[in-house]
Amino acid sequence: MSSKTKYLPADERRAIIVESVITLAGLKNPSEITTAAIAQHMHLTQGALFRHFSNKESIWQAVMEWVTEQLLYRIDKASKDRKSALETLEAMFITHIEFAIEYPGAPRILFGELQRSEQTPTKLAVHQLIQNYSERLWRLMERGKANQEFAPTLDSQAACMLFIGTIQGLVIQSLLAGDVSRMRTDALRVFAIYTQGIIRSQK
Repeated sequence: MSSKTKYLPADERRAIIVESVITLAGLKNPSEITTAAIAQHMHLTQGALFRHFSNKESIWQAVMEWVTEQLLYRIDKASKDRKSALETLEAMFITHIEFAIEYPGAPRILFGELQRSEQTPTKLAVHQLIQNYSERLWRLMERGKANQEFAPTLDSQAACMLFIGTIQGLVIQSLLAGDVSRMRTDALRVFAIYTQGIIRSQK
């Protein structure tokens, strides 16, 4: 840790630790990340780490809170003042993809938490993120139906699930390929196919 970082306020140090964990999760399996590995990655002692977090679970919870805040903020910002529901939906899709490219560790942590059998504060935070995201999408689907952009018979809930699942599929494919940047190439092509299932027929 640099001398500048050493004298940062506690909140800023916590934020740096959280971002370091996300970076580390982009390099290795999140389930294999220990507090010792986090401390080593940051050139800290575990004692210094535990001055800001009581245990590993509290670190993971802070990570998910950061991911939730950052992702929803970016999506809301990208959605602002868009003229149409479809344009808004595309902006959300691309923004989410760009977030996953910038922070590949974030979806890996999310997937890892969803696979855990036990309920934890971190897993609950993941579910809350998905719920908040889905609510935004559902309102957008209903808006698209109301202004006749989307098919009037569109199942908004199913369309929301497919939207999120499509992004998750792109993330998984990029991780399998070992190249997260390929999502940028594939995103618009995949989104174009998705929209064919929701837009109102012009016939």
